[in-house]
Amino acid sequence: MAPDRPVYRYHEDVLIALWTYGVKPTEHTPPELVRGFINDLYRHELRRLRDQLLNNEFPKREYLDRVVAVRGRYRVLSLRPRDWVFPAP
Repeated sequence: MAPDRPVYRYHEDVLIALWTYGVKPTEHTPPELVRGFINDLYRHELRRLRDQLLNNEFPKREYLDRVVAVRGRYRVLSLRPRDWVFPAP
């Protein structure tokens, strides 16, 4: 018999934010795993932005505003993974 797997009930606003990245966790997906994936996307986007800057694809004076815009798209990372889900009963 398989051991019981934990069940996670994600908050609706967190699910909506995750769906914008194409992420749809199941009730058995640990929030720490999902956060790690979203954090990797965030870091990838920041690295891409840095590479674009180094390739002179936009003026340096725009860099900070672009970084702030990227951070704004990843606000869900400001929450702790345990705050993404309802407490276990």
